Amino acid sequence: MTFIEAIILGLLQGLTEFLPVSSSAHLRIVGEFLPSAADPGATFTAITQIGTELAVIIYFRREIGRIIGKWFRHFSKRSGIARGDADVRLGWIVIIGTIPIVVVGYLAQDAIRDTFRNLWLVAVVLIVFGILLWLADWLGRRSRELERMTYRHGIWIGLAQMLALVPGVSRSGATTSMGLALGYTRPAAARFAFLLAIPAVLGSGLYELVTAVREGSTGPFGYAETAVATVVAFLVGWLVIAFLMRYIQTKSFLPFVIYRIALGVAIMVLLAAGLLRAA
Repeated sequence: MTFIEAIILGLLQGLTEFLPVSSSAHLRIVGEFLPSAADPGATFTAITQIGTELAVIIYFRREIGRIIGKWFRHFSKRSGIARGDADVRLGWIVIIGTIPIVVVGYLAQDAIRDTFRNLWLVAVVLIVFGILLWLADWLGRRSRELERMTYRHGIWIGLAQMLALVPGVSRSGATTSMGLALGYTRPAAARFAFLLAIPAVLGSGLYELVTAVREGSTGPFGYAETAVATVVAFLVGWLVIAFLMRYIQTKSFLPFVIYRIALGVAIMVLLAAGLLRAA
C-alpha cells in the first residue's frame, strides 16, 4: 500500500475521530475503494489514533494538566486539596470509566480484529447509534456541567465507550450520547468524551504499536506509511477538535445523525449489489 493511500486514511482518521460518525468505520469502508482494496486493519487504525489523541492532549493541555496535578497532590494532606474537589473527582471518574473498555478490549481481541469489522454489522450500528444520538440530543435536559459529573454517570459513560470497540458505533458518538441522555450540556458531554478517550485510545495505540514492532508488521502498511498517516491524523484532528467545540455551542448533532443513517443505508445497498465485500 502506498504513501498516498496512507495519507488519505490519515486524513480520514483526523476528520472523523472526534465527530460522532466512527473513524474506524470510515477507514474500514474507504480501504475497500483504494487501489489496494484492502481493510487497513485494527492495528493500523489503533496506531493512527495515537496521533489524534495527541491532538486532544495539546488542545486540552491546561485542563488535563490541572486535573492530573490536583489528582496527584490530593494524596498529600498538606496540599489542602479535598478528595471531593471537582478536578480530583473527574480524575478518578476517568480512571474508573476506562476500566470497561480495557477489560473487554483485552478479552475480545479476536472479535475486534475479525467479527466486529464485518460491513453488515458496521452498517447496522451506524444507523442504530445514529438514531440513539438523535434521541439523546433531542430528549436530554442539557443542564448539567462537567463539574457536576458523578461516579455513577462516569461508569455509565464508560460502559458506552466500551461499545465503540465495534466499528460504526463511534467512541465520541457513544460517550456523548450517554452524556446527553444523563442530562449534560453538549459541550460538557463532548469534553468528557475527549478526556475519557485519552487513556483508552493511547493505551490501545501503544499496545498495538509494541505488538506490531514485536511481530514485524503493522498490517497492510509498512512502518513509514503508518507513521505518515499518524502525523496527518494529528494535524487534521487538532483542527477538527477546534471546529467541533465551537459548533456544539449553538448547534445540534442532527447533521451527523442524518449522515450516519445515509452512510449505513449506502453501505447496505453496496453490499447487496455486490460492490462491497462484507468481510
